[in-house]
Amino acid sequence: MIGEFLSSWPLFQNTYLVGWSIALLLSLVGVLAVARDQIFVGAAMSQASTLGIALAMWIGAWIAPATLPWFHSDEFLSAMAVAFSLVAALITGGWAEADRESHEAITGWVFLLSASLSILIVSRSPHGLEEIHRLLSSSIIGATRADVWGFSALAAMTALFLAATHRRTLLFLMDPAMAAAVGMHTSRWAAIISTLLGLAVGLSIRSAGMLYTFGCLVLPALVAKNVCREVGPMFLVAPVVAVLTGAIAFVLANHYDYPPAQMTVALLSLLLTIAWLFRRLRQVNGMF
Repeated sequence: MIGEFLSSWPLFQNTYLVGWSIALLLSLVGVLAVARDQIFVGAAMSQASTLGIALAMWIGAWIAPATLPWFHSDEFLSAMAVAFSLVAALITGGWAEADRESHEAITGWVFLLSASLSILIVSRSPHGLEEIHRLLSSSIIGATRADVWGFSALAAMTALFLAATHRRTLLFLMDPAMAAAVGMHTSRWAAIISTLLGLAVGLSIRSAGMLYTFGCLVLPALVAKNVCREVGPMFLVAPVVAVLTGAIAFVLANHYDYPPAQMTVALLSLLLTIAWLFRRLRQVNGMF
């Protein structure tokens, strides 16, 4: 099995490396969402990114003239995905607080609006519908060397930012009132975290699709939450869980000829079930 995987490396190395880099990036920012109990925000941002891609394809097909090639490029699709993800992240964070509406209500509204509009916009385009279905089902086949360097750099910069702001990030996540009392600008920190989430999800959705993006965003962080007793270690456990599970899933997917994105999410979901049982056993035995 390992030999088969290694023999496939020259052909699929970009796919493997991009998948692991995305898993590392999303697992880091996913801790920020899970620690704030905003798990469904990831699904809403993923769906908003899909809406951005659908709108970009519609603009390229019906509005932008052929003399403007950028509006017909992959870069335009990625830019629209990131822009809509950022807007969704800021709406689900800032709007809910400003209007005293619940996060769940705003997040559900963003998810449903984006899901319905993304299909309506491309409903008369067979190519557009195919692209939206590909994004929803997830496929990381076809990644390029530029994607490898891009996601690796973004994961490294995110890790460095979290390491440099470790104490302030933990204080904001665990006790925002105390953070405000000691002089931290909590609204600014909320905007920074929303921007990190929006950027990571928006860039990942174009390469990996919605299922893989949402799965790697929340499942490793949820596993870490059930294993760790504090938020701090979650920033170490979640990336390890994401990358190791991704590596095992890619080997299994290559051997049994299954799609790697779905195999990764299935294994992470199984691991979360085991983590729940582990937490339950510790509570029964009085160890938690």
